[in-house]
Amino acid sequence: MPQQLDPLPDDWERALAVVAHPDDLEYGCAAAVAAWTDAGREVTYLMVTRGEAGIDTLDPARAARVREREQRDSAAVVGVTAVEFLDHPDGVVEYGTALRRDIAAAIRRHRPELLITLNPEDTWGGTYWNTPDHRAVGRAVLDAAGDAGNRWIFPDTEAKPWNGVRWVAVAGSDAPTHAVDVTGTLERGVQSLTRHRAYIEALTGEDPETYARNLLEGFARETAERFADRLAVPFRLYPR
Repeated sequence: MPQQLDPLPDDWERALAVVAHPDDLEYGCAAAVAAWTDAGREVTYLMVTRGEAGIDTLDPARAARVREREQRDSAAVVGVTAVEFLDHPDGVVEYGTALRRDIAAAIRRHRPELLITLNPEDTWGGTYWNTPDHRAVGRAVLDAAGDAGNRWIFPDTEAKPWNGVRWVAVAGSDAPTHAVDVTGTLERGVQSLTRHRAYIEALTGEDPETYARNLLEGFARETAERFADRLAVPFRLYPR
């Protein structure tokens, strides 16, 4: 029997999801976001880039507009109305104090108890090399959780320090520890990813909804084997 996953804690009210690109959350955890917003929790999205380098057939300026629109549409499907962009350059995001400061400032503004980000490790499943943007942003989120609460680090941000982050949940981890039941919200996760139509059509010749459904239902069924046969989204949870 594979090691079973624990339910993600649900005694929180506000979450901030910080990822590198439009679509990162839809590939990982939008169905979980739908479950949270259905329960009355507040979730805000923060994109470090606009994904302008992600569609080979579109020049960056046009791609940025398309991907921002698709991200806002996809967020709305799962009950998220607040979507922000930091405008770091897509494909060349640099880990460092500038990125940590921007994320810490957002944490201080939104005052989340839960932070969500994407796999910061070198690989996906030990097989596929992760992108530099994912690695940089994921690591910066983990570090900024502490930065945000320290009044001597980045003291010039507009909002006051916030030391209320209780967990950082990493989606797409090779070593998940917890999961969220998405039995009732998986369909909205599929529809949320489908909203990234321009991106998916440039990525594959498959119908976007078929592509999204096969991918996300497959992930959820795989996680169910470690979560009492319930369709679920896995996370690696770092308590603070």
